[in-house]
Amino acid sequence: MYQQERQQLVEAASRISSLTPGRTGNISIRHDGHILITPSGVPYDEMRWKNISVINADGKQVAGNRERSSEFRLHQLIYKQRATTAIAHTHSPWITTLAVLREPLPPVHYQLAMAGGTVPVAKYATFGTDKLANSVIETLNDSNVNACILANHGLVATANALSEVTELTELIESTAQIYCQARAVGTPKLLTEEELQTASRRFESYGQND
Repeated sequence: MYQQERQQLVEAASRISSLTPGRTGNISIRHDGHILITPSGVPYDEMRWKNISVINADGKQVAGNRERSSEFRLHQLIYKQRATTAIAHTHSPWITTLAVLREPLPPVHYQLAMAGGTVPVAKYATFGTDKLANSVIETLNDSNVNACILANHGLVATANALSEVTELTELIESTAQIYCQARAVGTPKLLTEEELQTASRRFESYGQND
C-alpha cells in the first residue's frame, strides 16, 4: 500500500537525519485521504518503506509493521486545520538552543520568508500529548507562519511537498545557527516586513524553469 510514497518518505527522513539525533523527530505526508508517517523509535538509517505507518481518516493504522510516531496526534491536528501536504519535526541543535531559551527566531536572513517570517515559540507541553498538538496549531495559526519552535523541545515545519519541508527545516536550522553566532559577537540587524515580502515574492519565481 503506497509503496512509492512510503519510500519517498524514507528518503526524506534520511535527508534530515542530521537534524534529528538518535531516534528523535518525525516526518509525514498527507496522501489520498491517509497520513503516512515515520514510526516511533526507529533510527532513520535503519528505516525501510514497510516501517512507514499509514493512518486512515479515522485514525486507525492500516499499514506499516512498526508503531506510528508518538507525535502522530500533532501531525493529525495540523492536517485537520491547515491545507498542508508535508510536516517535519526535528530536534536540531541550533533551533533547539532557541527552544530552551524560549526565544523566537527573528528575520535575520531573507530565507526566513519561506517560513512566513519570524519563527515563533509554542508553549511547552509534554511530547506526544494533545496539549502539545494544540499549543503548536494555536501558534501556527495565530502567527500565520509555516513553522514554529516548540519550547524546550525542537521545531515543527509544514509545506506543500516533502522536498519543500525538508528544505525548510534545513534553512531554518542554518538561520538559527547564524543568528546565535551573530548574537555572540554583536546585535543582529533584522529585516523589515517589506523586505521579507519582497523576498517572498522572489521565491515564488526562484529556481529552474522546465
